[in-house]
Amino acid sequence: MSEADNSIEKAASQSANAGDRLPAYRVAAVQAAPVFLDRDATVEKGCRLIAEAASQGASLAVFPETWLPGYPVWTNADARWNYGPAVSRLCEAARQHGVAVVMGINERTPTGTLYNTIVFIDRNGELLGKHRKLVPTYHERMVWGRGEGSTLSVFDTELGRLGGLVCWEHWMPLARYALYCEGEQVHAALWPSATETFLLSCRTMAFEGRLFVVAAASYLEKAMLPDDFPLRKEMEEFPDLLCRGGSAVIGPDARFVAGPVYDCETIVYADIDLNRLPEEKQLLDVAGHYSRPDVFSLRVNRTRMAPMSPDE
Repeated sequence: MSEADNSIEKAASQSANAGDRLPAYRVAAVQAAPVFLDRDATVEKGCRLIAEAASQGASLAVFPETWLPGYPVWTNADARWNYGPAVSRLCEAARQHGVAVVMGINERTPTGTLYNTIVFIDRNGELLGKHRKLVPTYHERMVWGRGEGSTLSVFDTELGRLGGLVCWEHWMPLARYALYCEGEQVHAALWPSATETFLLSCRTMAFEGRLFVVAAASYLEKAMLPDDFPLRKEMEEFPDLLCRGGSAVIGPDARFVAGPVYDCETIVYADIDLNRLPEEKQLLDVAGHYSRPDVFSLRVNRTRMAPMSPDE
């Protein structure tokens, strides 16, 4: 080892001794079918899966896109979706088992509009916040409204700085960059299914942001649709497997730490160590030493876009 290498190792050791160690823990990408369109039954299943992840030593469990109560594999909305009481039960499960939870939900507002939303719950059962998908993709615009910058956030937790995006948001370069600028360390990537191309975007984000990505994708068979599902006949030509999964955990060098796994219900586990990240960022920190704010800058509007601002 060279003298320079010895100096770097000594400096790293001194930083660690000074209390700069970052957490290392087990993450879980939950690849499971919801009880399709049954909110309460899906919450119950989610609580069981949180308990299962905890029993395997996981400190963070990430669920797929709009898992509660299911991704709309058709192209219309279902008015039964709501999330307030359901999230309270998930918070209790997170607190009971000491597992932070990232859950994809269908959020319904008081006016009736649906949003493709991620909720973030810490290990104490506290709701940290939410993120609404900024741009629903193609046919999804018949289902969900557009999110806003006020929910584009990274949360400071005991497991590191945690954020997330939904599906094709991973191809929005400025959305990714906004999270990098917030110092994101662990990224939850929520998908209905994670094809090779979709996972390529996750690997890009891991490498670009020098962070860990936990990609969670759903599994759903056509046979799992409820008997009274109104579009069953229209979906007769759909494949028997509607969502294949593809869940994985990716390291800051873009390599798979675990997965991807397809064609089954499972939980994908991986042990991650955030102490890798400072070393990785010595080479590339796109929001730090590898940025040029004198040449490029990003403005993020975090103002909450309310439809009414009443005078007091």
